[in-house]
Amino acid sequence: MEKKSILMNLKPTQILVLGFLFIILIGTLILNLPISSNDGQSIGLLNALFTATSAVCVTGLAVVNTLEHWTMFGKIAILALIQIGGLGFMTITTTLFIILGKKISLKERLIIQEALNQYSLSGMVRLTKNVVLGTLLIEAIGAILLSIRFVPEYQWYGVFMGIFHSVSALCNAGFDIVGDSSLTPYFGDVLVNFTIMTLIVLGGLGFTVWLDYIKLIKDKKKYKYPIRRAFHKLSLHTKLVTVISVALIGVGFIFFLVVEGMNPDTLGELPFHERLLGSLFQSVTTRTAGFNTMNLSQMNNASKFMTIILMFIGGSPAGTSGGIKTVTFGIIFLAVVSVTRGRADVEAFNKRISWDIVKKALAVMVISITVVISTTMLLSLTEIEILNKYNFMDIFFEAVSGFGTVGLSLGITSELSSMGKLIMCFTMFIGRLGPITMMVAFTLKDKKRKTTIRNPEEKVMVG
Repeated sequence: MEKKSILMNLKPTQILVLGFLFIILIGTLILNLPISSNDGQSIGLLNALFTATSAVCVTGLAVVNTLEHWTMFGKIAILALIQIGGLGFMTITTTLFIILGKKISLKERLIIQEALNQYSLSGMVRLTKNVVLGTLLIEAIGAILLSIRFVPEYQWYGVFMGIFHSVSALCNAGFDIVGDSSLTPYFGDVLVNFTIMTLIVLGGLGFTVWLDYIKLIKDKKKYKYPIRRAFHKLSLHTKLVTVISVALIGVGFIFFLVVEGMNPDTLGELPFHERLLGSLFQSVTTRTAGFNTMNLSQMNNASKFMTIILMFIGGSPAGTSGGIKTVTFGIIFLAVVSVTRGRADVEAFNKRISWDIVKKALAVMVISITVVISTTMLLSLTEIEILNKYNFMDIFFEAVSGFGTVGLSLGITSELSSMGKLIMCFTMFIGRLGPITMMVAFTLKDKKRKTTIRNPEEKVMVG
């Protein structure tokens, strides 16, 4: 009874954080078992913790070769952790409750609302059902398409490869079981590239956007309005996600095509159609996916920095991706435009965005920058030996990749010290749950502060 009362007194954000920690702990214990490793020996608690954190936080950074080190048992455990991390532990728990016929309490609905980043509390159970069914359906289609390529090459094991990479791509995890080179053996393979890219984009759009587009398709069939009016029927959130996502992918694609198209170590020596495919894949995978089809360490510094920017922005809210999110970036950009044009309100698509949301976006940006800077500085202090071999850009790249739950690396992950691995675990955890969730979970509410009382206003100089 006492334990139940303690749980009831916790905030939804605190339960969310503890739930993810619990899943990571279970995953660590499983991956630390000798049965999980091909050599029959324990990988060690720290390496097991890093792998479990990377899987649950759908990051994809790995300290060992996923293909060679883990047994089938270990690979299935990683796959399960990716799926739970992608959907969220509360979504999985709610699904089990539904299957068992257990009633979903108000407290549990509040946690689901927090986990899926929803404003309204109504329809949480229905939303959870749709999210799970939609995820499984898309993963199944992706697995079938990938198996068409993998089965002729790997026989029955190709089916598992199709499932593993489909789940990893939709959850934006970036784990692969191809080898050290990620998906570089399939650089020019149109089927593998476009299947993986589609799954990455769908996972990065967010579950709310999925449902909005499904509702739009149903309404269009019902009311038969022209296609040109369809976009205007979408919610402002979906419009922002769609436009910003397309813009970021397009900008990244053009940038990598131009810059790396002149680099003989990456795309420069390839046929034009392969340069197009490679540039597009690189632009998409930076949306927190973690797969790569070209050697990232050979990219120009300009391309590495562009990758860092795209990783930091990440995907969209209520999805499987990390980063500050596309809508956060979009709102801050619109706020800057509003200030420069002397407008009183922040507007998009003839709708006004409240200043509360703008302030939240700014808070996310500042906290995220602080986390990235702190991680980079700490790694620069703890990884002195690595800096003799790599440079500051590589450390910075790793820090942003961890925070954005991307999983792309320039090769230093397996060489991190024990302290470096712990720092990256914490960074990945913050990146997956989100800086605001972490801050709210561990911040005590000031009950003495009266929200109705406002201090006198005074001007300060800015800029």
